[in-house]
Amino acid sequence: MLMQGLLAFLLLIAACSSQTENVQVTDVASIEPNKVLIVYLSRTNNTRAIAEIIHRNVGGKLVALELEKPYPENYRATVEQVVKENETGFLPPLKTKIDTIQQYDVVFVGFPTWGMQLPPPMKSFLHQYDLKGKTVIPFNTNGGYGIGSTFQTVKELCPNSNVVEGFTMRGGSERDGQLLVIEGGKAKEAEANVVKWLRTINVLK
Repeated sequence: MLMQGLLAFLLLIAACSSQTENVQVTDVASIEPNKVLIVYLSRTNNTRAIAEIIHRNVGGKLVALELEKPYPENYRATVEQVVKENETGFLPPLKTKIDTIQQYDVVFVGFPTWGMQLPPPMKSFLHQYDLKGKTVIPFNTNGGYGIGSTFQTVKELCPNSNVVEGFTMRGGSERDGQLLVIEGGKAKEAEANVVKWLRTINVLK
């Protein structure tokens, strides 16, 4: 009898854990725009383009992450620096300051994929600010190699937040000399895809 009760308890815990991991945004569409924060990192302006689409449709405060010491303009030099930062766990200091983080209930975080990982500046942001109890929504652009471990890292760095299904699309590839790709017809496609995603996660009705 004791074993049966213990088994039932463990199954209940497992079910609750599963529900927590798969929880989606509920009724976020009713949240006032002044409760929404959109933070993004963008080197080639593709992630910025997605952030601006979200902002047009959802409202809120739009904030670009800037570093105290910007990365080199040279692409290869930046790649080498980011590799070292990822290897050592270095978190570059942010010039961007958000003094009113407590007032936001929903925080969108946008970033490119760098070396198949979350860019160090976004790691700095997620380490620096307490997003406990908030709904965190990631979005990503990449050069064609996908999100890598970026969304998983967001979940790991926001263990007490409600992290929901993210959005990703292919943007430019600085390595290949293709910078802003999300413009013209591609921008219209991006807007349609973003709106569809926002409805899927119940941010828009």
